[in-house]
Formats: sequence, structure tokens, C-alpha cells
Amino acid sequence: MTDPTPPAGHRSHDPHEIENLCAAGTQTYARALRAGRITRQDAAPAPCLLDFGLLRPDPGDPGRLLPAAPAVVLPQLMRAIEDDIARHRRREATLAELFEPFMELGTPDAAAADGPDGSGTTVLHGLRTINHAIGEAMAHAVGELLTVQPGGARPSGALAAARPREQAMLGRGARMRTLYQHTARHSAPVVAHYEQLRGDVEVRTLSEVTERLVVIDRAVAFIPAAKDRTVALRVHHPALVGYFVTTFERLWRLATPMWPTPARRTTPHGVPARQYEIAELLVEGHTDAEIALRLAMNVRTVRVHIAKLASTLGSDSRAQLGYLIGRSGLLEPGVGSSPRP
Repeated sequence: MTDPTPPAGHRSHDPHEIENLCAAGTQTYARALRAGRITRQDAAPAPCLLDFGLLRPDPGDPGRLLPAAPAVVLPQLMRAIEDDIARHRRREATLAELFEPFMELGTPDAAAADGPDGSGTTVLHGLRTINHAIGEAMAHAVGELLTVQPGGARPSGALAAARPREQAMLGRGARMRTLYQHTARHSAPVVAHYEQLRGDVEVRTLSEVTERLVVIDRAVAFIPAAKDRTVALRVHHPALVGYFVTTFERLWRLATPMWPTPARRTTPHGVPARQYEIAELLVEGHTDAEIALRLAMNVRTVRVHIAKLASTLGSDSRAQLGYLIGRSGLLEPGVGSSPRP
């Protein structure tokens, strides 16, 4: 039976969270880990260790405490944080769904367009709300739809959901231009999507693009306000929308045509375009994971291309590969990976 009496000093110990572990707790836990156990008397200055489960009674010796292994405790604490985040996400989705029917009620058009704070922006919460707002704006579009779609391929479901409203807009005589990353050129669902659209549609690709952007009739823009894209900004401010349009146009001029007439991407020295792009990031010191994220590829594919590039240049190591890329002249100024339209 363990002693229920708290160690001496427990009442005078200031309460705190585990991430703010006190100095006494840090020192005592370290001593317990080094020795494999610690006496209750030695642990008395840090009763928080018992509260947090970092120390537990020794079944074989009531006067001693055993330290919990950090490799066991840390994952447990991280799981608890992840559970809290998941609960907050569920609550956010529930609140967004609850308030969605009220968003259009009792709000004058002018106030809605300018945002509640006069900034020309409105915050949209939840994917349903965001997609509904984009759909409403597209339903009245007669000019042009500009979109930037990072990440390579898009899910077939998302493409299918977008097709009717895109076709309806094109049917009214509007124009549609879209920027993807180069990996989208090899996505069958993306190519099939544009094959099914009828109207003035153009698609181009780049190695890297901005975050997702939707500009409709050069009057309203939608940009993500959260990494998971569950929060977005609807922007009506003319200066901001104009800035987004200018950014799109500059990227568009640098991009390689994909649809309706694709252009072949070439590089000097017989190095494939994708390997050229990876070489640029390699010499900048990026890891395989960082390169994969920036080029919308998986890490395994990046490593395959690096291995082929190393074989082409005769490299035996990653450090040597960087040196050989520089010496080869592959990345000399003025040498590009894509033809300019």
C-alpha cells in the first residue's frame, strides 16, 4: 500500500502546467532518471512530478519513487494535445455550420462587401461556407476567372464539384485561366477536367506558385487564411484585388502552357526539367522533404530524381553532387527550365 500523505513541501509548491516544469522538478526528475529511482524525501521539493506522473511509487519499496520513461510520457502528452486540437476543430466546424444560415440575414450589401471593419475583407469559416461564397460570386461572373492551384493534382471529387459552375460561367462568355504546378501536367483527372470544359479556357504551369488564389471578374478575390484552408478571406478592396491580379499576370507570363496547347519543357545539357528544378533547390541547401513540399511531389520521387541527377553528373555523394551541379554550368544565369510563351 502506498503512502497517501503528500511529500513535505507539497502545500507550498506553486501550481503550474507540465510545459512550465519548475526548476526543482527538472532537477529532481533528471536525478531520478540517472539513478533509476529516488527517495520520497529527495523528491519532496517537487511534488508536481507525482501530479504529472513523471514519478510513481515503487511497489517494492514504499519509501522510493520510480521515474517514468520520457519516451513513454512524451507521446502520451502529445496525444492529449492532439485530442484537444481535434475537439476545437469539431467545435469550429459545428459553429460554422450553425451560423451559416444567418450569414446572409440582416446584412446590407454594402456592409457585406466592405467587411464589418471597413477593410474590404470578410472572414469565411468552414469549407461549406467558403465554397458557397465562391459559387455565388461565380454565378454572376461574366468577365474572367483567375485561379492559382498549388499542390499538383486535385481530388477528382473537387474537380467534379467545380465543373458545373465553371461551365455555366464559360457559357456566359467569361474567360478562365488557371495556374498549376508542373506535377499537374501528369495528373489524368486534371487533364480530363479541362477536356470536358467548353469555352475560353487556358492552363499553364510553374515549378512553384503562390498559395491558392481565386479572382472573379477582377472585383472579388478569395485567399486562404489557415493552413488547412478551413478559413478564408473574401477580398473586395480594389487595391488588394488589383495586387492579386498583377501577381497572377506576372506568374502567367513566366509559366509554361499546358492547355489547350501544351508546350514541351526543356533544359540544356539533356537534363530533364524536373531534375533541373530539383538541382536549383539542392544547391540552395534544401532537404529532400523541403524540395518535395515546394515542388508538390512526394519525397520518394524527389530521391529518385536526385539519384538520376547524381548518375548523370557522376556524383558519389550529396555534397559532391552540389559541387558538380555548380561546375557543370547547369544553373548559370539566363538558363531556364521552361520555354517562355
